[in-house]
Amino acid sequence: MKFIKDIDLACPGSYRQPFVTFDVDWAHDEVIADVLGLVDTFNVRTTWMLTHKTQVLLDYHQPDMLELGIHPNFNYLLSGDFRLGRSASEVVARLLDFVPDAKTVRSHSLCQSSRLSKIFFDFGIKFESNDYIPACEVDEVYPWALELGIVKVPYLFSDELSCIRNPEPTEYLVARNGIKVFNFHPIHVFLNTENLERYEQTRPLHHMPKELIKYRYEGYGARSRLIELLESFQKI
Repeated sequence: MKFIKDIDLACPGSYRQPFVTFDVDWAHDEVIADVLGLVDTFNVRTTWMLTHKTQVLLDYHQPDMLELGIHPNFNYLLSGDFRLGRSASEVVARLLDFVPDAKTVRSHSLCQSSRLSKIFFDFGIKFESNDYIPACEVDEVYPWALELGIVKVPYLFSDELSCIRNPEPTEYLVARNGIKVFNFHPIHVFLNTENLERYEQTRPLHHMPKELIKYRYEGYGARSRLIELLESFQKI
């Protein structure tokens, strides 16, 4: 398996495979470490979109198994709140201060525009994963290049959105043609979220992992789906 940053549009083999990505979304270090430990047991390369500086990922002991991208939040800026920067460029620059080699981006809330794509590209970002295309809507999905050169990398599965609509079986998703990008969130994997009520009701505990673990769902949820997905890679 490769990283998002290894995609080469001239080489279909570089993207006709599954990719596992994580939107960190300000998760507590212990939550991140829990999910990272789970992924480690399967020896699978993953891409993590950072919202903040987290030493768990920055100090990871197997850098060849981890791609660090950025997950900028422009929502505050759109509301006239400058806590994360006074411009889109500043929001991006602040994240790149601690991941200067990042080549991949996915905006929080999938905020995107041609202007933002140009900003990403000017900062050296080569791949933008801001398009969610549900697997049930199309037979095949492929990455494409914008005129300015940045490559758009769509994803077909999100653990958060799977709480709203039932996604196809993992086996079917992995066997599809085209690119297969899966998106997870550490908080949902930690909680094994099966519906958004569990997520919302535990918000006050999201940065209290020792308490939060008590609310992990014991049935089939986001963690179960991730494990099922990682196990399926062993058969490819």
